Amino acid sequence: MTRYECAIDVDRITALDVHTHVEIDSSGHRSLDDELMSASEKYFKPGAERTPPLEAIAAHYRERAMAAVVFTVDCAAATGHPANSVEEIAEGAARHNDVLIPFGSVDPWQGVAAVRRARRLVDEHGVRGFKFHPSLQAFEPNDRRFYPLYQAISELGVPALFHTGQTGIGAGLPGGHGIKLRYSDPMLLDDVAADFPDLTIILAHPSVPWQDAAISIATHKANVHIDLSGWSPKYFPPQLVRAANSVLRHKVLFGSDFPVIRPDRWMRDFAALDISAEVRPLICKDNALRLLGLRG
Repeated sequence: MTRYECAIDVDRITALDVHTHVEIDSSGHRSLDDELMSASEKYFKPGAERTPPLEAIAAHYRERAMAAVVFTVDCAAATGHPANSVEEIAEGAARHNDVLIPFGSVDPWQGVAAVRRARRLVDEHGVRGFKFHPSLQAFEPNDRRFYPLYQAISELGVPALFHTGQTGIGAGLPGGHGIKLRYSDPMLLDDVAADFPDLTIILAHPSVPWQDAAISIATHKANVHIDLSGWSPKYFPPQLVRAANSVLRHKVLFGSDFPVIRPDRWMRDFAALDISAEVRPLICKDNALRLLGLRG
C-alpha cells in the first residue's frame, strides 16, 4: 500500500477541479447500476466516454495543466449496488499525485464501521476529504445518528463535500428510481455546520431549487463553501453569479462534475460570465488551494 502524498506544483497548475467522479474500477465494476447510469447519460448528454478509468482522468487533467479531486460515492446500503474501492482510488491518486487528490467515501448507514473506516482512509491511505450524496445514500444529513461520523471527520481536519440540490441520477425514471431530492436540501447542512464549527463543509453544485438557502448558509457560516459543479456556468442562477463575484468570492470553488461535464466546456462557459479578473483565479484555483491546505 502506498499512502497518498500530494506532489502538485501549485504554481504550475491553472485550475483545481474539486468535483471529479471515478465511476469505474480496474475490474470494470461501475459505481452505479446500468439503469441509473443510462438515466444519467440521458440527463447530462456528456458526448464523451462516460466512465473513463482513473489513469485516463489523470492524463486528461495533466494535459490541461489542471489538478483534480477524485472520488466515488459509497451508497451500497441505499441502492444495493456494491461500491467501488476508495482504497483503489487513493492508490491510483498516489501514482498520479502530480495532478490528483483523493477524497474518500463512506456509507453513513454503516454507523461505527463508517467512523472507523473514515479514520483509516485518512490515516493509512492519505485521503484529503470525504464525498457524500444524501439523496443517493438516502440519509438526512442533520440526523444525529450520523454526528459521530462528522465528529471524526472534523477531528481528522479534512473537508466534507455534500451533493446539494437536484440530481441527474435517477432523472426521468419512474419515481426517480426512489431517490428523494429533499435529502439534498442544503438547509439540512446548516444544522451540521452550526453543530460542527470546525468541520469544513462544501455544498456541491448550484443548489437548485434551494440556491438562495445555499448562499445564505455560506454567507452565515465561516466553515461552509460552495462548489460550482454539475451545471454549465451559462445556466448558473444569477444570484449565484452575483454572490460568487462579491460576498462569496473567497468561498466559491471550481468544480466540473467530470465526466458528465468536462473542464473544457466548463471553462469556456465560465469565461463568458460577468466575473471580475480579480475573482476568477480565486474561483478557479486559489480558494481550493487554501481550503485543502496546499497554500496558506
